Amino acid sequence: MRIGFDAKRAFYNHSGLGNYSRSTIEILAKYHPHGEYFLFTPSLKKSIPFPIAEKLKIVEPQSFIDKTFSSYWRTFRLSKEIKKAKIDLYHGLSGELPYNAERGSCRMLVTIHDLIFMRYPEFYKRIDREVYRQKAEYACREADKIIAISEQTKSDIIRFFDVNEEKIELVYQGCNTIFQKEISPEQKIKAVNKYKLPPHYVLNVGTVEKRKNSLLILKAIHEGKIDTSLVIVGKWTKYQEDLIAYAEEHDLQERLVIINDIDFADLPAVYAQAEIFIYPSFFEGFGIPIIEAMFCKVPVITTRGGVFSETGGFSSLYVDVQNVEEMIDAMKKVLSQPDLQKKMSEEGYRYVQKFRDEEIAGNLAEVYQY
Repeated sequence: MRIGFDAKRAFYNHSGLGNYSRSTIEILAKYHPHGEYFLFTPSLKKSIPFPIAEKLKIVEPQSFIDKTFSSYWRTFRLSKEIKKAKIDLYHGLSGELPYNAERGSCRMLVTIHDLIFMRYPEFYKRIDREVYRQKAEYACREADKIIAISEQTKSDIIRFFDVNEEKIELVYQGCNTIFQKEISPEQKIKAVNKYKLPPHYVLNVGTVEKRKNSLLILKAIHEGKIDTSLVIVGKWTKYQEDLIAYAEEHDLQERLVIINDIDFADLPAVYAQAEIFIYPSFFEGFGIPIIEAMFCKVPVITTRGGVFSETGGFSSLYVDVQNVEEMIDAMKKVLSQPDLQKKMSEEGYRYVQKFRDEEIAGNLAEVYQY
């Protein structure tokens, strides 16, 4: 089978959609090596390392016009490339499919990660909301099959786009295998020195934006007089200024560490040394950092409701995202009870085995009809 992927995010996004894209391509290439895989991308310039790609077929725009207007190529001219390459199945990995499909016998599959822009429009600019809506609605309409990464996302697709449930397949996403390996003492020491990690800290990972709600953790540390530091790993947005301002106002500067640029290979060691991983996001399609933390055997506190119990399982603690007192109680409970920390870590690690690559590869293969 000749399978094509929308690989732009795999080459350009360091987190989120990029991680999902790279992971999906790597998993299928590893567990189903008999397939022929084509990676369609607007450009390889300034792309991030993606070793498996060197063994696969990469398709880029060739003409001067297509190279110059690469976004247009990806949206409107890619269907011709798909037909030319005689692709049997094309998978849009980031909620999009090319327009003007001249696909012949090619089946179209799209992964929808979330519809946060529909549920929480206040977090997005109006023009962005409309672009996201149009792309997602078109993809859901044109796809032969839709992959939803959680039950929450599946129900949102049905609710907002009136899609027949039989068209949607639930396939959980996993995380990079780097989080599933043992972390050596040397790796931990390297991370401490390189990023100046405090001796005791709770961790939050993800774009530093309002929706992720990391200010709640700082407030809990301050108001609950909790003796720990907060380490945040994620891309900068203006919301970071709010965190820094709060830390300065309440004399927490020495207990707030924000790492905007991290070597991905170091991230497991940063996870592994956290006392708790805290993820008080308002809404997610899945929440990959939660399973990354559980693979690294770190206890998790996250949001009550939505997809979070699906991802975090029975071993995590859940709090109201707007209730500082609940966060204080949960943090104190875990930090004061080593036995509870150990239990949460062990049970979380057992639970997260369902997100291993082998399971996901099998589920994807069923949808692909290998």
